[in-house]
Amino acid sequence: MNTLALIPHYNHSGTVAAVAAAMRGFGLDVLIVDDGSDEAARAVLAELVQQPGITVHYQPHNRGKGAAVKTGFQYAVAAGYSHVLQVDADAQHCLQDTAKMLDAAAGSPEAVICGWPQYGSDAPKSRLYGRKITDFWNCLHTASCDIKDGMCGFRIYPAEAALAVVCEEYVGERMDFDTEILVRLHWRGTALVWIKTPVRYSAGGVSHFRAWADNVLISKMHARLFFTMLWRRLRGNMRPQP
Repeated sequence: MNTLALIPHYNHSGTVAAVAAAMRGFGLDVLIVDDGSDEAARAVLAELVQQPGITVHYQPHNRGKGAAVKTGFQYAVAAGYSHVLQVDADAQHCLQDTAKMLDAAAGSPEAVICGWPQYGSDAPKSRLYGRKITDFWNCLHTASCDIKDGMCGFRIYPAEAALAVVCEEYVGERMDFDTEILVRLHWRGTALVWIKTPVRYSAGGVSHFRAWADNVLISKMHARLFFTMLWRRLRGNMRPQP
């Protein structure tokens, strides 16, 4: 198993270096896909790219987290990596659990290894409510409770399977990406393995979630998936059409 750590990045100059260092500590090559950050953040990346095992790809302009991850999938497959470990640049994930994720991927290489967030008292109530709504919709989309959390950006994907989805089907390119690709992989019969992992929210943390715009995008995504699910059921086809 040859795994690439993929860090989608947008103006997280205070944390991205620590996340990259943690991934290197597990012996992983690191690709940071910068999504149009400001000059201060790019200066940090310019220093990081001097370190062995770290590559930075600069998107020409801000396209969204999902677009950055799609770029990472393309890079990974072209470079011969079998798996992609997606991890956010804001250091909210428990990076020590990377070891558990890698062990699970080694045991189930065809599966998506998904972080299952365990929230503490510091989690914003708005985030928790939003996740519960998405959990409800995901149950409808998949006719199951197989997706424990659709929004966590801490996962290991089989690289070719993930790239096939984003090349053959429409998958959103911003905050709608994490949920939509997981549903579409589930429709293709990809197994999901869940690893419980704590998530922390620091008082000075940087969030790029746009309350109005991203909630609209997520609502459109759920509508898109819902009607696709109905179409598939009417056709009696439990596998999606590209």
